[in-house]
Amino acid sequence: MSVPFVLTPGPTYINNEVREAMGRELTNPDIDPEFYEFYKNVCGKLQKLMKTENEVLILAGEGILGLEAACCSLTEEGDRVLVIDNGIFGAGFEDFVKLYGGEAVVFKSDYRNEVNVDELKSFLENDHDFKYATLVHCETPSGTKNPVDKICPLLKEYGIMSVVDSVSDMGGDELKTDEWQIDIALGGSQKCLSAPVGLTFLSLSEAALKAIYGRKTPVRGFYCNLAAFKDWYKNKWFPYTMPIHLIYALDKALDRTLSGDFVKRHKVIAEAVRYALREAGLEIYAKSGFSNTVTAVVLPEGIKFSELQNIILKDFGILASSSLGYLNNRVLRIGHMGENCTGENMYRFLTALNYGLEKTGARLKTNLQDNFRKEIEKNGFTV
Repeated sequence: MSVPFVLTPGPTYINNEVREAMGRELTNPDIDPEFYEFYKNVCGKLQKLMKTENEVLILAGEGILGLEAACCSLTEEGDRVLVIDNGIFGAGFEDFVKLYGGEAVVFKSDYRNEVNVDELKSFLENDHDFKYATLVHCETPSGTKNPVDKICPLLKEYGIMSVVDSVSDMGGDELKTDEWQIDIALGGSQKCLSAPVGLTFLSLSEAALKAIYGRKTPVRGFYCNLAAFKDWYKNKWFPYTMPIHLIYALDKALDRTLSGDFVKRHKVIAEAVRYALREAGLEIYAKSGFSNTVTAVVLPEGIKFSELQNIILKDFGILASSSLGYLNNRVLRIGHMGENCTGENMYRFLTALNYGLEKTGARLKTNLQDNFRKEIEKNGFTV
């Protein structure tokens, strides 16, 4: 079976160094004291990435595990939780809150724009009796980035803790966990870090830990219970066996991420991709709050995504993706994140997209790949 080149918003391409790290000889992570030191060291690298002094944990499960674990561990029966919703994943937090007995109050914002902070402020002036609030840093389905740096401090003014899903942009965009007063910041291995699927990681503020450890009722569940990790290092004990090979790979991926200016590279390439799309007469789905890591472009009228996807895959060996829910087959998403986020890769993808769009009947004003090349060369990048 031939494997296509995957240029979707995660999972992303994994560098050979990272893949080879999974092949290291394994020990028993439950009883080997050296593994506890290794795990702690990897958590330290994540602290550096997330710009936090808060405790960081690595969990054995894809990024969604972190989202559910945060809600599971914080929510008690009847707790009022503010769900800030301007996209599919933002809306999805409501299900987790209700699942664990909370009362979800939804603040809905326009799905094509970043959350309007002034409107949120007006909302909170009238109703701010919430234990915590959930929000998404980058809405992967729409390519919309929210102003977490303004929202979380605003929540703190009312004593509201924050749970931030930063899975699809952690490492590819600025994240200042402590400065922005984020209580639980959530990331995943398979996006910007370009590590294998299977790990989620999160930071826990003192306020979050106090709320989790000081619950009046037991957590509903075990695997999603963050309190189960209490004193893990002191006691040299994990609540379940850690996937050691995945953590070896994550460690190597973090070394690669932290060794360069990933945020600058993501920003330059993201802006060049959007410039190329607009110059060709295509419509970016997001109207504000543009993501460094994913762009959703609206398909021209009459263009079927399935047909476009097949052409790109058959003629160029590239796997492209649409989106989820109401956006499925309405947009094509470009994942300029992690190891995929290079001038060469984006030029290759835009060449395929240009060809596919024209072959399916779209009329472009200019050539996608040539516009992209000119734009990134202005910033010292090449294809």
